[in-house]
Parts: sequence; C-alpha cells; structure tokens
Amino acid sequence: MIALLTAGSVFSQQKKVADKIVAIVNDRIILKSDVDDEVRQYLQQSEMNDQQVSFSEDLWYSALESMVDNYVMLEKAELDSVVVSDEMVNRAMDQRIDQMVRQAGSEEQLERALGNSLVQIRADFRENFREQMITQEVQRQRMSRVEITRPEVREFFEEIPDEQLPIIPEQLELSQIVITPPELDDARNTALQKARAIRDSLINHGKNFEAMAEKYSDGPSAPRGGLLPMMPINDLVANYSAAASALEPGEISEVVRTDFGYHIIRLNDRQGDEIETNHILIEIDQESVDEEYAINTLEALRDSVINHGKSFAELARKHSDDESTASMGGRIMNRQTGERRLAIDDLEPSLYRIALLLEEEGDISDPRPFRMPGSNKRAYRIVRLDKHIPEHKANLDDDYERIRNIALQRKQMRVLSEWLKDIRDEIYVEYKIEMPDDIDPDADMMMTDPQSVEGTE
Repeated sequence: MIALLTAGSVFSQQKKVADKIVAIVNDRIILKSDVDDEVRQYLQQSEMNDQQVSFSEDLWYSALESMVDNYVMLEKAELDSVVVSDEMVNRAMDQRIDQMVRQAGSEEQLERALGNSLVQIRADFRENFREQMITQEVQRQRMSRVEITRPEVREFFEEIPDEQLPIIPEQLELSQIVITPPELDDARNTALQKARAIRDSLINHGKNFEAMAEKYSDGPSAPRGGLLPMMPINDLVANYSAAASALEPGEISEVVRTDFGYHIIRLNDRQGDEIETNHILIEIDQESVDEEYAINTLEALRDSVINHGKSFAELARKHSDDESTASMGGRIMNRQTGERRLAIDDLEPSLYRIALLLEEEGDISDPRPFRMPGSNKRAYRIVRLDKHIPEHKANLDDDYERIRNIALQRKQMRVLSEWLKDIRDEIYVEYKIEMPDDIDPDADMMMTDPQSVEGTE
C-alpha cells in the first residue's frame, strides 16, 4: 500500500467530474482518475525517496490491481470485524504529519504547501486514513502468520549470484540518554504574563479576538484569526479540550497551559462531541532553558557508567527524556526500517558529528546539544558506541538479520498475493476495461509498498 497521507494525496481528494469506471468491488467503484492519481502519488513519492521510476502501462495496471486489492481487503475486514480505534488513527496521523512537518521545515511551510491548516487536513482525511490503516491491519494479521526457517534464509541467500551481492556500508550501533533542559522561570513567566495581558484586553477592553490572534498568536492558525474548525474533542490535547469543553458558546477561557505554551480559547460552537474554537497561543521561548542543568545531569550519568559500573541501558530507561529510545535502553533505531544498525553516512548531522569522535566500542560522548525530532525542542544527549561494523560484502555471518528480513518480506508478499487471489472468490470484483494477462509482478510489489522495496536494497 502506498504510504499513508502523502502530500500528493491531499491534492488528489478534490471533487472529480464524471469519469470512466474501470473496476467495481462490491459497491465500491474505481475511476480512471483514481488510478491516475495513485500513479502520480507513487511517482512523486519515489522521486522524494531518490528512486528512479518512470511511468509505464505495467505501473498503471499494477496500481489498479493494488487499489482493487485494497478494496477487497476492506470488504474482508468488514466480514471479519477488523477495526482500528480512534486513538490508533489519531496517533498514526500525528506521526505522519510530524514527518511531513520535518520534511517541509515547519508547520507554517507545510500548511502553505498544502493550502490548508493541519487541523483541516486531519478532519478531511480521517476516514480515508482509517481505511488505509484497516487494510494495513488486514495485511499485518495475515503476514504475521508467515514464518521463515534458517534453511529457507540460507537458500534465498545462496540463490543470489556472488557478483550481485551488495556492499554493506560502514555501520554503527548507538545508544543515547537525552535530557531536555527545563524552561527558565523568567521565560515561562514572560509568556504567562503576555497571555494574561491579552486575555485582559479581550475581556475587559473589548478587543477583537480574531485581530488579537492575527497580531499576537504564535500558532499556525494565527492568519485565520486563531480558528480551529469543527473537529472531535479527542483530537485536541487534553488540557485544551478540557478547558474548551467547560465553556459555553461565546465564552473565553482562562489562560490554559499545554505542551505548546499558553492558550486563550474561545468556544464558538458545539455539536455532539465536536467543537469549533478560536485560540491565541503564546509560546515559551525554547532558547531560554536551563542548559547547565541538562549538561550536569548527563555528566553525572556518564560518570556513573564509566567510573561506577552502572548500566547505560538501565540509566537510559530511568532518566532519558526521549520516549522513542528510553524504553529500549537508549538504543537508537532506524525510524524507517526498524533496524538496529545505522549506516554512518545516513546519520543525521548532529549524531554524525558525535559518532566520528567515538573510536572504541563502549566509548561515551560528552553532552552535546541537538533538536528533538518532531518537537524541534533543544535538548542534550550523551551517545555510546555499542558496535562498529566496517564496510563489507553481504554475508550470512554479519548480516543474517538483514537477509532474513528481506527473505521473510518476499515470502510474506508471495503468501499475501496467493491469499488475495483466494478471497476474491468471496467478493464481487468486476473490471470495466480489458486487463493484460501478464502484469509485471515487480511493479505490483512496488505499488503495494514502495518503502518495503527501499528497505530491501
């Protein structure tokens, strides 16, 4: 399946005029323009991933087959009562949008690129996103039953000609402990007092809320007067939703603290579990933090490991502020592939600079500043070199897990393809155009999940 919520998918959701129907799955129709959009998105995604993919008839027909398969899996999900919770949808959407924000550079730049607010994007594409997650869950449930044995892995590897074995670049295994420095009282108080002054202007001096938001709010909704359109209460952070829910339409809240800063909220309308609000956000200066606290804490933790025999992993679990690595004892994983080993040339710049100074396995860096992924908050970390793997030709001794994962993915795709052919007998599928007999299976695999192909190279 194509990656959830690509930037291209945002533009492709515009209302379509009358179009040619190319396939029907039960009561779901697929238009030619739907397939065109799917191919266009895939080519855009491939270009972003530096993959050289050109349009072809095989690609178009494989995109149609992929869409039919997705609808077949949705029908199968209904039969088998496969669902995904609102919490799972919200969390996955947040993660995908965070990734898009990082790629764009900021929320404001992403909103300009997409021509809409992030809140509206979430509202517009929630059901589409849910359907994609359901088909992923159907695939996951089916593929999780597929296992692979060591002899199968060896057989797969031995079928690869020696001259085609890839050169595995220099790799590292790294762990980290992260401390985010606390805000200085002055910065927090400055933001709070500014928010209180703005609220006073609204309540006691009759200032226009939208005008004040446009002038003072630090949030991406400022150009719209702070408007957050009608959306489920659960989509909002807890403190914001609690404060907004306690208001009557037209009322303005007290100053409310969230992870984003201080908010002044006006409730405009409530319809069941959905609300429309305007808000003014005053951010706390992220540069006004107690860096000395973070550095001293990390130096003490580093000393505990080097001179007092403490476990780096246990200290990371107990003290690290990075949730994504703390639970794994500080181990840094490849966010896309989930692999432990990291190609040194693929490290983000601040981590690369630290890694270059770690000469021996077990070395731990001094505290170094960096920006937390997603939030862009300033933080400090110490990094340990757990293992160094020099450049080498792929082999089963050094790269068994990588090779096993590739072999397992190939087997899973083969089993999934056979299963989809079987369940098509249970579900009505009709093609309204003539389909070729020999669609390129490699193209079909790419349309199913281009990221998995990237991960196997």
